[in-house]
Amino acid sequence: MSALPTPPPPGEGREVVEWVAAHLGDLALEGPEGIRPGGHRGGQMAADAALAALEVKGYAARRSNVLPAGSRGATRLSPYIRHGLITLRDAWDAAADAPARDRDKFRDELMWQEYARHLYARTGTALGRALRNEQPGAADPWPEPWPREMACMDAVTTELEDDGWLVNQTRMWMASQWAVRAGADWRRGEDLFFTHLLDGSRAANRLGWQWTVGTGSGKPYGFSRWQVEKRAPQLCASCPLAARCPIEKWPDTPPAPEVPEGGAPYLGRGDIPAGPAQVEGGGAEEVWLTAESLGDDDPALAADLERPAVFVFDEPLLRRLRLSGKRLVFLAETLGDFATRGPLEVRRGDVAAELAGRSLAVTHAPVPGFARRSAAVGPVEVHPWPWLTRPKAAPVRSFTAWRKSVGSPR
Repeated sequence: MSALPTPPPPGEGREVVEWVAAHLGDLALEGPEGIRPGGHRGGQMAADAALAALEVKGYAARRSNVLPAGSRGATRLSPYIRHGLITLRDAWDAAADAPARDRDKFRDELMWQEYARHLYARTGTALGRALRNEQPGAADPWPEPWPREMACMDAVTTELEDDGWLVNQTRMWMASQWAVRAGADWRRGEDLFFTHLLDGSRAANRLGWQWTVGTGSGKPYGFSRWQVEKRAPQLCASCPLAARCPIEKWPDTPPAPEVPEGGAPYLGRGDIPAGPAQVEGGGAEEVWLTAESLGDDDPALAADLERPAVFVFDEPLLRRLRLSGKRLVFLAETLGDFATRGPLEVRRGDVAAELAGRSLAVTHAPVPGFARRSAAVGPVEVHPWPWLTRPKAAPVRSFTAWRKSVGSPR
């Protein structure tokens, strides 16, 4: 069992980076010497500033822009949404006064995130296991799925590895290049995204990759030079392969991966595990914060502001995942910022062992790992997850069918 010193608050210096290197560096992809921050600063203060600066006007037309970076319309809120620093409801309400076309498109993307959570709550890890191991492959497999000699792949791979964030357009480029054109195992590519993305979640990440390879629609997303010239023409102009572009033509997209008989989860109308609809239990002395819900408005935390909080870096999980250090820096910045406003204990180890014997309140999280850990920890008070639209017995086979069944949030 291991108690860690409280991370320092986010600042301009390297204090948080040094904290992560000292206390979590052995669990990071890069090791202690390679720890560095990504392109977002963690913490509620940074999240609040990002939401206050949200500009939805022009979102519909510019959300897929790649270069120049100043032309991008993407909001960059996703890392804060991923960790509960901004709820989907917060983002939904913040767009209320935007032009109708931009507001509706932005809210469609929020509903896609909610759909991903509903789907993942229903299927759990089967969302990744149900499909066969490899694409029905390219006729001439590429030795490297993301060739760095291609300017487009070099630019977006660098941004993934350095910043830990990508616009949705380049996520589709990378997923399609990896799985559709190069014929590599989509799950390995999804794992690499999860390693680096500050907003990496198995729900949204896996759904995006499966949409790209066509497991939902049956039609893989093709990637070619046309998309690059439309969204980032500078890349083609500077590419050493411009005169012999390997993605000049539309790819011969293979059929979607086959699903083994009996291997696909049931996606028709049925119950979606949603957690409690109201607080279960009571009288907890401390709040257990999870990586899904680290915001000041975490329901279990907000129910009693006098209760101290505890967060555990799950050592067995992190050792297995080997996340990029920038993801750990983001979490440490978030915890350091949190600790400036209230008591926080930070620990490292097996979650159940670290929290054994404590009287804990927690907010339900719609992910399989929470169910397992919560069963082992035994919190005495469980608060509802802040769904944008609470799940019901709805089909999750497609976003369109799901959206029609759940309607719009009120």
